[in-house]
Parts: sequence; structure tokens; C-alpha cells
Amino acid sequence: MDYKRITMYNRLRDYFIPAAVLDEIFQSHKDITTLENAYDSLIQDGFSEDGAAEKIAKLVFEETGIEPDYGIDEEE
Repeated sequence: MDYKRITMYNRLRDYFIPAAVLDEIFQSHKDITTLENAYDSLIQDGFSEDGAAEKIAKLVFEETGIEPDYGIDEEE
């Protein structure tokens, strides 16, 4: 079990990236390698793990045009 990837997944979910998007990223060797490299680079640049996750989440939302998954069902 790769605890680093589990931690990264959970931190990114904390910033409301939809699970379906993360599942797709984590299933692709190329995508997960890119994500890990970006995450590690941000941490080396002085960001906390939460800070790195927040930066990556913002980038995912900007690049994909998806909306954050706040997990709240809208009432009709």
C-alpha cells in the first residue's frame, strides 16, 4: 500500500477535487507520476502538504473547467 499516494489523494479531496477525477488520474501511470512530481516539487519549494494540495486543486479546476465537489446536494 502506498501511503504517500493515499495521503495525497485525501488531501486533494479535502480541496474538493471530485473523486472521479482523482480516480482517473491515479489509474494512469503518466498522470500519477506528473502529479507526484508536482506535489513533491511544491513541498521542496516550502509549501506544506496542504498548501501543495491547494495549489494543485486550483490548477485542476482552472485547467479542466470543472467545479469543486463540495458534496452538498442542492435543495429544490
